[in-house]
Amino acid sequence: MRIGELARHAGLTVRTLHHYDAIGLLTPSTRSEGGYRLYGPEDIARLHAIQAMRQLGLSLEDIGRLLDDGGGTTLPIIVDQQLRAIDVQIEQAEKLRARLGMLQAKLATGSMPDMDDWLATIRMMTTCDKYFSADELKTIFGNWRRIYTDWAALITDVRRTMKAGVPADSLEVQPLAHRWMTLMGIWMDGNLDLIHRWGEMYRHEPSALTGKGPDLGMVAYMDRAIQLRMAALGRHLSIDELLRLKQVPPEAWDTLAGSAAELMRQGVSPGASRARALGKQWLGLLERVADHDAVLFDKLLAAWRQEPLVAAASVREEAVRQYLQRAVQSVLDPIAA
Repeated sequence: MRIGELARHAGLTVRTLHHYDAIGLLTPSTRSEGGYRLYGPEDIARLHAIQAMRQLGLSLEDIGRLLDDGGGTTLPIIVDQQLRAIDVQIEQAEKLRARLGMLQAKLATGSMPDMDDWLATIRMMTTCDKYFSADELKTIFGNWRRIYTDWAALITDVRRTMKAGVPADSLEVQPLAHRWMTLMGIWMDGNLDLIHRWGEMYRHEPSALTGKGPDLGMVAYMDRAIQLRMAALGRHLSIDELLRLKQVPPEAWDTLAGSAAELMRQGVSPGASRARALGKQWLGLLERVADHDAVLFDKLLAAWRQEPLVAAASVREEAVRQYLQRAVQSVLDPIAA
């Protein structure tokens, strides 16, 4: 075939074939009677091999080396290089996808971010790359939409409590600490390592402080309350047992507290059947936290009975909490009630 004919059949340009000839990758091996350079069967077979390897992403230089020396030990090396290069591309694509997911989550809140917000988001994404893999970022930003509304409400409540001068070691702060831990658990898929790394990033990377989340003062305030709660739980449960605890969504506790408040408004005694039903519901939530493990449940119940910090966590209002405690007690010990 002459060069124009081969270009048409191969779906290439004449310029490409001239380039292959110039670098010695594919040179016409015969001539016609009129002196035209022609591509013979072996040349066409070589072009087929070139195109096949180009689809694998190999460079022309690597292709020429493979074809000229028959492959040998060179082929495994080149394929390994290509696989590593593709792995890098995949990682970069996953990071880009995670970043786009973060932007999508911000846009899903309903308002178009201004330029400062966009720049803060970009800085945040770059910072996150230092601490998390692409898969981890996918988890973090994917779960963010699940907690966004509750998290914003929690930040408002914590800020209000701090402004009122309530000490971090007060029982009044424990429901906030419980909500904080629960939402962080949902956000980070219950992975304590992710939670720890997120905290490290937040404390040490200025770009992580976007101005819309908690400031470092609030983080320190909540850290103190959480440490007290964990110390109280640690008097009854081992580290392994603490790691086995499951997250129950805050709305489950809130719904229960709302029902208890309504019974209080109606003047229903904590020992009455309707209140006892709520007590059984509360115990059911505790069983979920214990992952339906009887031994773990008993330890949690002991902590709840003996540790005011633990008892204060799940229900925000003290009067409602005390009412539920009496209702639960009437279930556990009906004779004493």
